[in-house]
Amino acid sequence: MGTRSGRDARGPVAALLTAALLSLACAGGGLAEPEGERPAPARSPGSPEPTTTRADGTTSVAEFKQDVADAQTIAERYWAAQFKESGQRFQPIRRITPYQRAGEVSCGGEPLPRNNAVYCSRGDFIAYDVAWSVAAFRQVGDAFVFYLLGHEYAHGIQVRLGINYSFTIQQELQADCMAGAYLGDSVRAKALTLADGDLDEFREGLAAVGDDPDQPWFAEGSHGTAQQRTDSFFRGYERSLEACDLG
Repeated sequence: MGTRSGRDARGPVAALLTAALLSLACAGGGLAEPEGERPAPARSPGSPEPTTTRADGTTSVAEFKQDVADAQTIAERYWAAQFKESGQRFQPIRRITPYQRAGEVSCGGEPLPRNNAVYCSRGDFIAYDVAWSVAAFRQVGDAFVFYLLGHEYAHGIQVRLGINYSFTIQQELQADCMAGAYLGDSVRAKALTLADGDLDEFREGLAAVGDDPDQPWFAEGSHGTAQQRTDSFFRGYERSLEACDLG
């Protein structure tokens, strides 16, 4: 990786990988399949070329789908490079699944609700309500799609590294930081070029998904206030994974 942790010369990802991957392999036998879904066809490893997010007023579903595909490919390349740096093989998240109705997709037997995006560790997949996600894309902008995918992908990386906090908010704010690192590092590596206004879109999106200020931080499902989520995201964006307390 471009930055190194002072605690481990191999970097924060490498410090956790060996034991975490062993424990993941032991837990892999009970993975659940998302209902009604088949594995997505393999994408060409040469696609896409360095991507520019399109803060240009286009709001078609085709643009949304392309942004999701680009964000997935860039996230996979990014995390594969981090794992390779530490001498370990990276296993991408198995699939990304859009859904349209509450209960259409289940995670560990629990139906997923509307207006949500989630990483399901039981099946190692990301699922999102496509109507809600497209609405956010149209209201906030395309940069939000890259953040949303990056945040949920970060939860998959947490599983691969064996990270498990006592409180939901700790897990969520770290995922925000990791999403920021994936995006900031990809911009610095010229794998992603931000258009004018994209940084503001990140801020607007984070403000939109922040918890109510009155929600207790220790409550199950807490993600953090808008300010906490923004701070965590931009800490990762500016300082890379070293800022995300991975090890």
